[in-house]
Amino acid sequence: MTDSPPGTQLTDVEEYAAAVLDVVRRIPSGRAMTYGLIAEIVGEELGRGGPRQVGSVMAGSGDRYAHLVPDDDGPEGADGDAAPPSDDGDDGGVPWWRVVNAVGSPPKQYLTEALDALRAEGCPLSRDGRRVNLRRAVWFPEDD
Repeated sequence: MTDSPPGTQLTDVEEYAAAVLDVVRRIPSGRAMTYGLIAEIVGEELGRGGPRQVGSVMAGSGDRYAHLVPDDDGPEGADGDAAPPSDDGDDGGVPWWRVVNAVGSPPKQYLTEALDALRAEGCPLSRDGRRVNLRRAVWFPEDD
C-alpha cells in the first residue's frame, strides 16, 4: 500500500493509518467513500479496524500521520487535495472531504469546506446540498 522509507518499521497503528490514507488518496475527484466502506477494505487486508479507527486516522491525517503520505502527490496533487486543516497549516495531500459518514455527511467541524470542495468537483449531492448522494457518488477501489 504505502511505501515507508527504507529501514523504517511501521507500528501497527501506523500500518493501519497508511492503509487508510492510501485508499483515501485514490478516491477520484467527484466521488466519495464512507468511513465504514474504507474500514471494510482495509480490514480485508489487515484484519483489523473499523469506521471509528478510520475516523481517527482522518482526524490525524494533516499532522499526526503526515509522514505516511508520500511527497509525490501523483495525479490528485494538482487539484488542491488537503487534509483537515491542522494548526500548523500543513495540508497533507489527502482528499479528506471525499470521506463521509454512512448517510453522506462530511465532518461537522469542516462541513462548509467539505461541501464546497465536493460541489467544485461535481460530486452528486442530496437535494438540500448538505450530504453526498451515496447511490450516485460512492466509489469502490475496483472501479479504477
